[in-house]
Amino acid sequence: MWVEEPARRRRLPDPVRTAAVRAVLVVAVTLIQAMVAFLSTLAGSWLAFPMVLSSVASTVAATWAVLDVWVTRQVWNQRHGVVSTPSSTARALRRERRRARRQARAEERAQERIRRRGGAGQLSHP
Repeated sequence: MWVEEPARRRRLPDPVRTAAVRAVLVVAVTLIQAMVAFLSTLAGSWLAFPMVLSSVASTVAATWAVLDVWVTRQVWNQRHGVVSTPSSTARALRRERRRARRQARAEERAQERIRRRGGAGQLSHP
């Protein structure tokens, strides 16, 4: 019977995965071009020189694609945060402090409004 196991690693975010797939394709094409350039050089073919030039350009593109994966991953982590217990705890504490500050400010504004009205709105008998 089929038993589903939890994934060992979390799935990459979509932009990072897209950049990684693009990088793998570019690197694969670059390796194929380099192999064709090498073999055509050994064979003494006229195709050798254009293939060597395109392999150099392709290597630059492959390096760029791999760097793009790294930069995209860093940007994703910076924008969306990395899930970890300490930072999540700190985030929750900050949220609570912010909520308490907002509530205190709202109460202070309400008291100030009452003072400005000269006590209007309050019962004369406590």
